[in-house]
Amino acid sequence: MSAIGRPLIILGTILLLHSAYSTYEHSSISKSVGISHPKVPLDITIESILSLVLLVLGLIRSAQPLKEITWAAEMRKRSIDEVDARTNFAVFNHRGPYLFGNGLE
Repeated sequence: MSAIGRPLIILGTILLLHSAYSTYEHSSISKSVGISHPKVPLDITIESILSLVLLVLGLIRSAQPLKEITWAAEMRKRSIDEVDARTNFAVFNHRGPYLFGNGLE
C-alpha cells in the first residue's frame, strides 16, 4: 500500500461518514420544522463528492499492480520441465523386449 493511499482512504471515509450524518441531521431538523421534502444543502453535497473523490484516489494509489493474464506471460514464469512434464505418458511397460526377442518366453 502506498504511503499516500492509506491517509486518503481514511480521510475520505471520515468525510463520507460526516456528510451522511449531516444529511441525516438536516433531514430530521427539516421534518421537525414541517418541510416534507427537504433539499440537501450545497455544502453537504460538495462534501459528499469530495469524499468520493478522495476515496477513489486513495483506492487507486493503494492498489496492487496489475498482473498479465496472457498465456505468454504465464509461460515466461515456468521452466520447460514444468511445462513438458507429462507423467501420464511415461510408460514403463513398453514392447521393447517383445521386439528384440527377450520377452517371448
